[in-house]
Amino acid sequence: MIRILEKNVADKIAAGEVVDRPVSIVKELVENSIDAGAGSVIVEIKKGGKTYIRVTDDGSGILSEEAELAFMRHATSKISAAEDLDSIETLGFRGEALASIAAVSRVELITKTEDEKMGLKLCIEGGQVTEKTGIGCPDGTTIVVRDLFYNTPARLKFIKTDSAESGLITDLVSHIALAYPDLRIRMINNDHILFATQGRGDRLNAIMTLTSREFGSKLIPLQAEGGGMKIEGYVSGPGESKSSRRGQIFFVNGRTVNSKIMEKAVSRAYKERLFDGRYPIVYLFLDVEPDKVDVNVHPNKKEVKFHDDAAVEDFICAAVTEVLKQKEAVPKLEKKDKPFIRPNSPSNTLNRQNINNENNIKSKTTRKPEIFEQPKQVDIKSVLSTYKEENSKITEEIADLKTEIDKIQAEPFDFRELDYRGSIFGTYILATDEEYLYLLDQHAAHERIYYEKLMDQFEAAEKYKQEIMVPITVTSYLTDPDWKEPLSKMGFDIEEFGPNTYAVRAVPTFFGLTEAEIFVNDYIDSVNEHTDFTSREVISRIATKACKSAVKAHDMLKDEEISRLIDDLAKCSNPYSCPHGRPTFIKIGKYDIERRFKRK
Repeated sequence: MIRILEKNVADKIAAGEVVDRPVSIVKELVENSIDAGAGSVIVEIKKGGKTYIRVTDDGSGILSEEAELAFMRHATSKISAAEDLDSIETLGFRGEALASIAAVSRVELITKTEDEKMGLKLCIEGGQVTEKTGIGCPDGTTIVVRDLFYNTPARLKFIKTDSAESGLITDLVSHIALAYPDLRIRMINNDHILFATQGRGDRLNAIMTLTSREFGSKLIPLQAEGGGMKIEGYVSGPGESKSSRRGQIFFVNGRTVNSKIMEKAVSRAYKERLFDGRYPIVYLFLDVEPDKVDVNVHPNKKEVKFHDDAAVEDFICAAVTEVLKQKEAVPKLEKKDKPFIRPNSPSNTLNRQNINNENNIKSKTTRKPEIFEQPKQVDIKSVLSTYKEENSKITEEIADLKTEIDKIQAEPFDFRELDYRGSIFGTYILATDEEYLYLLDQHAAHERIYYEKLMDQFEAAEKYKQEIMVPITVTSYLTDPDWKEPLSKMGFDIEEFGPNTYAVRAVPTFFGLTEAEIFVNDYIDSVNEHTDFTSREVISRIATKACKSAVKAHDMLKDEEISRLIDDLAKCSNPYSCPHGRPTFIKIGKYDIERRFKRK
């Protein structure tokens, strides 16, 4: 028997087209807030949005007499005639969202317009109004959605875990924050603020807020216009890629969408710039004339249809291709590049950081190990016990590994065996051996050298110092006479020269006059009346701080100066980092360079 379904049953079925999970509700409510002219939106969820969703905005609000009407199906203020569908400029327009949400949950609406003296509170359960009262509230709208699908429990089995649903909502809200950088958005999950954007119109700042400053700094800005279209955004250079398209985010007329056309355009632009299976990171914001795009092809408006797919694809491809010709798109060797680990090798499960040099492990030669840092100890007994039961071949390989590690421990790295090729940028010294290119930071190296020489003199009975013809004068308001004692132990001769004035008449032999003056002044700035001048640890910290501005930087060194610097650094007890913890030099493997040129 064929019959017409009752309205409450039909509403629940129709609601499934718009509301299939919590993220659908958040999408519809936030888009309504944007259409209402909100400058600030707060999204709060609990348990993945299954039990609680709240969206609060400071938009125009809903008139009290129209509040109930807003929850009726196909009730909307955004279109009035069929021809309006050809030029939609709002995010919502069908008038189905609130009705669909109210049909499958418990909804509370609090709203007030600017012209009304009192707001309205409206409660609806399963599509039926249960409460309607006046309430004091600020201008704007708050909608709270509780107990999603409480009256259609069969649908709950299709909902994912709390964390999965929270992730979908967080992704959606972050995308909206990118599309509307003028909008202040706060995202709260289980009473914890996940992020809050400033709403100052800076899209790159929004990207950095949602990701990281380091990540945002690697993106390249894009902007183009033509053929009735405009695009802007940020893309990654060929040196940055992912193994999936998750890093590709597209917007059309302010709406976050899935678009095969835009994906295809990006793929064309990066063709022959990335290996197969690698995808660039892109944030693309496309604006097209409203009558050139159809946003009414998907119930949740997740997809759009362009009237001229080829024109859109060619426009986006040309814009991205032009950006990739810029200097900023040249690939850089990054720390994230991991060393090559042989596939199908039992030893590739070992922590390579404990080994420090994959080439030494693969090689059975006795050449000097090419490492900078002191190698960490590997617990060979533990490794052996883990693999011994598997097969004898693994055991033999681990034994070989121990032999190679013993070689590394017995023969430390020696800078003086490298071939030096000059310097760049007045700061970095270039050196090579058979397998690596080395970059030595002469500024950090000088810091290490001066620091160790100063502390050595501090401990030594004999001081190496030189008298100067014209004393260096410094000012100090310190009243504790002991403040000069550490300087004297380091090789400075310093005495009173007048009120709060002191004369430095001798300095350590390894200091130049300018460097000595800077060091003494920085030393004075680093101490106070409560400093323990008898503690070597305290003096060490002070020397570390003062050394930073006392050493050479951005100086073009002559060959003999480079040779002396390397000699002095090689004599340091810890030549691998400056006193502040920065590396004195890094290495770039020949393999890494060849891999960048796609030779490997």
